Amino acid sequence: MGLEMEAAAAPAPAAAGEQGLEIYPLSRYYFGAKDAAGAPRGVETAADRALRLKANFAAHGLRTSVHGVLLVELFGHPHVLLLQVRNSSFVLPGGRLRPGEEELQGLKRKLSSKLSILDESEGDAEDEDEDDWQVGECIGMWWRSEFEAIPFPYMPPNFRMPKECIKLFLIRLPMSRQFIVPRNMKLLAVPLSQIHNNAQVYGPVISGIPNLLSKFALNVISD
Repeated sequence: MGLEMEAAAAPAPAAAGEQGLEIYPLSRYYFGAKDAAGAPRGVETAADRALRLKANFAAHGLRTSVHGVLLVELFGHPHVLLLQVRNSSFVLPGGRLRPGEEELQGLKRKLSSKLSILDESEGDAEDEDEDDWQVGECIGMWWRSEFEAIPFPYMPPNFRMPKECIKLFLIRLPMSRQFIVPRNMKLLAVPLSQIHNNAQVYGPVISGIPNLLSKFALNVISD
């Protein structure tokens, strides 16, 4: 990912009512690897997963997942950082909250477990590394009627008992940071233009991120 940057044009001034968001070059970030995250569920069948999710719902109710949207600059264009699992599916950094866990605390814990030297078993959100994450506003919410169903960006009237709520939070990255990723995942910088309206490859949540970012003035900063 350490590609040389091309000079970008000076950012246009933000329009009235737009929020500014500074995006720094990918070359300012450093990447490493750590042990694989958790036990792989490759041997778990679809039926086994459905039973596990139903049991979890019966015990704890609505499942809440929190994910971070992290942006970087590459070749003068904004890119979003995505994790690729098993060289196929793409996911945003984040995951499911623990029962009773606060959203921001849980998101920092998940970001650290996926993108820093810490593992989920080491410490909690009070650790200095986790507190370093600058979690911004929630920019989108999605709902699932069933665990395997396609999520909706609103609550349809026939969703009497939704199974999962997915929340996306904007993460404001500093000018430089080290990312440590589990060896069974890849961290990729994907241009917003590539994921826009591309649900076939990235799914409805990720492909909708460019629309969610439309209210921000993206100030791309080049070296």
